[in-house]
Amino acid sequence: MSNETDITSAASRKAGIWYVFVTYVVWGLLPLYWHLLKDVPSGQILAHRIFWSFIFVAILLFFYKRWGQLKEAAASRTNRLSILACSLLISANWFIYIWAVNNNHVIETSMGYYINPLFSVALGLIVLKERLSRVQIFSLVLAAIGVAIMVIQFGKMPWIALSLAVTFGFYGLAKKMLKVDAMVGLALETIFVMPVALFYLASLETSGTGAFGQSSLGAMLLMIGSGVATALPLLWFAEGAKRVPLSTMGFIQYVSPTITLTLGVFIFKEAFTATHAVSFGFIWCGLLLYSLSYTKFMHGLQAKSPKKPGQYRELTK
Repeated sequence: MSNETDITSAASRKAGIWYVFVTYVVWGLLPLYWHLLKDVPSGQILAHRIFWSFIFVAILLFFYKRWGQLKEAAASRTNRLSILACSLLISANWFIYIWAVNNNHVIETSMGYYINPLFSVALGLIVLKERLSRVQIFSLVLAAIGVAIMVIQFGKMPWIALSLAVTFGFYGLAKKMLKVDAMVGLALETIFVMPVALFYLASLETSGTGAFGQSSLGAMLLMIGSGVATALPLLWFAEGAKRVPLSTMGFIQYVSPTITLTLGVFIFKEAFTATHAVSFGFIWCGLLLYSLSYTKFMHGLQAKSPKKPGQYRELTK
């Protein structure tokens, strides 16, 4: 029985790794998708993304017979407030990302998603009163230095990167407070903003300024497909998160911004200067150090190092 359990557990973990890996690969490649819609205004792409995501998830809810769970989740006032926060934050994140990709800021979007995990850690430290080890605190300092170098050199804040990190970081915090199934949660998030998106699109199409009615069949299919491109990776990610240890996900999550950075440099031909290299170098070192803090090797070093009782404890997993 023990061997069967171990085999099942190993198979589940392997499937989880594939779920997470494919999710981050898709997220990393999404700039290519949005670039195909570069002639469509960012606001309209966002509205289509919201509307078609809801349609796609609604079909899944009907297929899996989970509409009852949707009503139960929406009955709680706490859930409704958390869902509203999630809706606004993820909509802002999507808009910034789409606008940045279609206005030649792909490299800066990758920086945002490199910074995001460490910003989430900072939120846990400040908002949830979680505790960090000295190694993890040092990793945050390294990332902050990387951002500071960019600001000092270029004389302006990398607002795209920071906006993406902040909106997705707070989105993750709001999701943490929302205890519902991933599919149900995504449906609720889109329900809150879908009427606004639908009204906006209907107004544009009625006035003759909407992109959908004036686009080619290929562009129309891409707009419709944006719902699938949005919802599927989120659902895959939720499945993977159930099966994969946090330390493993910590390494895999950097696949996405690495792919995006590569696209920015080699496909979209954006400038990658020496300042970018130094700034990214500090952020990468911070991320690597933070990821290593969850490994057995780092735990061993921390166990050997003398410390006073209660001086610090590992970040709650």
